[in-house]
Amino acid sequence: MRISEFRTLTHEEFGRALGDTLVADLVLAPLDATAAQAIEAGTDPRTVWLALCDAMDVPPERRLGRDRRRRGRQGSDGQAART
Repeated sequence: MRISEFRTLTHEEFGRALGDTLVADLVLAPLDATAAQAIEAGTDPRTVWLALCDAMDVPPERRLGRDRRRRGRQGSDGQAART
């Protein structure tokens, strides 16, 4: 995962203001650092994203982001499934 994708997922899930605050201020226990510190130290952004999701109780179905969720619901003809 690229840092830009990490930022996109964070903003989609939490909104820009809260997402940026969580990344800067919330210490993620498994990483013993904030998300920003962990990424700066070279931790894979996917590992950081999953730790942030765990800390904030993000359900598994929302951890892939909006576009990927839509793609995952496409039928065999490539059309999005209707709900």
